[in-house]
Amino acid sequence: MKRYAHITGWGISVPERVLTNDDLARMVDTTDEWIISRTGIRQRHIAGDGQSTASLGAEAALRALEVAKISPGDVDLIIVSTSSPEHLFPSTASLVQDRIGAGKAGAFDLSAACTGFIIALSMAAQAIQTGSINTALVLGAETLSRLVNWEDRTTCILFGDGAGAFVLQGSEQPGGILSSVMRSDGSGADLLIVPAGGSKLPTTPQTVQDGLHYIHMNGQEVFRFATRVMKQATEEAIELAGMTLDEVDWVIPHQANQRIIETAAKRLKVPMERVVVNLDRYGNTSTASIPLATVEAIRDGRVQSGDRIVFVGFGAGLTWGAAAVLWTGLLAEEKRLIWPYRFYNLYQVYARVRSWVLRFVRFIEGVIWGKRV
Repeated sequence: MKRYAHITGWGISVPERVLTNDDLARMVDTTDEWIISRTGIRQRHIAGDGQSTASLGAEAALRALEVAKISPGDVDLIIVSTSSPEHLFPSTASLVQDRIGAGKAGAFDLSAACTGFIIALSMAAQAIQTGSINTALVLGAETLSRLVNWEDRTTCILFGDGAGAFVLQGSEQPGGILSSVMRSDGSGADLLIVPAGGSKLPTTPQTVQDGLHYIHMNGQEVFRFATRVMKQATEEAIELAGMTLDEVDWVIPHQANQRIIETAAKRLKVPMERVVVNLDRYGNTSTASIPLATVEAIRDGRVQSGDRIVFVGFGAGLTWGAAAVLWTGLLAEEKRLIWPYRFYNLYQVYARVRSWVLRFVRFIEGVIWGKRV
């Protein structure tokens, strides 16, 4: 029997701190009207002290697992798509795995900028469809505020922090991820880039002084690229899924810029009433933007079981992609309640204790075996 990868759980996490356009106007030469007219953004959430890509991702993951009514111990794979990882290594996904206590899950990060969540969905779905795993957690998590030059009004107005997570589960019931498109064009790598901090330009006093650890973007070129590829990727994903554009209930795009979204919708001849947009309240949260928009649309009743949806995104790389989905929500055979989510805080304590125990075991092993090396 053919296996399908269904999205059965979803959750988001955003920092409490909100930075409005008026707040930004007191920091750089800009105005609320200027920002809204060019981007559609009114505010964004900014991570506070003690918050990070992993902490936001773990919160979103646990909420998604609660919706899916499964425990972290049931997860086989965790993929974190991020452009602002905790470290070059280890992976942020491994830190999330430890924070939520997903004891049997493999975990890795995926770096494809704002398209990353779509690519991560595709990879997780393919692993489920082949039968190699049954349950995956796919996260888009960002703290881009740590990569923004707050003196550059062309970029600091755009980005916000947040995380979103989907649970994917295998089933013989038709639906879920029907198709995906993944594309890249490295010739445009310089159009959206954080130049330093990698192996080409390791961190030095000079790279810091030159501001090479901040986001650099050619806005006009990115705009032209985005409006072209969003139409192309959407049409390709729909065709691969055996659907027509008229059958699509919702287009949920990467939330980068209101004008980009409106232009792409116009080229697709899709009315804005069928496009989910929430960037006015979150800004560009990169890999987190599609799950953030999706969860809000679920909560307010727009997205419902049986809906046909296209996720579409673009980003640095240059990368772009789309996925066509038949939304089913919680599968009938999975409608059961796992006790940990009646004790949400208790399970977080369990995960911490589990981590401490594993660290202590490694310490003891080091004491015993270290003397024999």
